[in-house]
Amino acid sequence: MLESAYEECLAYELSLHGIPFERQKPIPVVYKGIRLDCGFRVDLLVDNLVVVELKAVDTLMPIHQAQVLTYLKLTGCRLGLLINFNVVRLREGIKRVVLNL
Repeated sequence: MLESAYEECLAYELSLHGIPFERQKPIPVVYKGIRLDCGFRVDLLVDNLVVVELKAVDTLMPIHQAQVLTYLKLTGCRLGLLINFNVVRLREGIKRVVLNL
């Protein structure tokens, strides 16, 4: 399935459990004191603490982890989850990313 379908399902589950989150949250870049909208969007920001980036790819690549690290830096969050749904067992597709660890 497409990433958007997985995002919809995960958002539904978070809602069912009363976990606060934002979908497709725009993340601005501040450059020389100016706030710029560069098109960065976090798939899910859970409780303003955890960045969740969803994928449905054959293999997670280093660029995917770099994307999560960028989002962590821009949001000020320390923890991110990179979740690839294109795996046999979901736990094999979850990568925890921590900023400054």
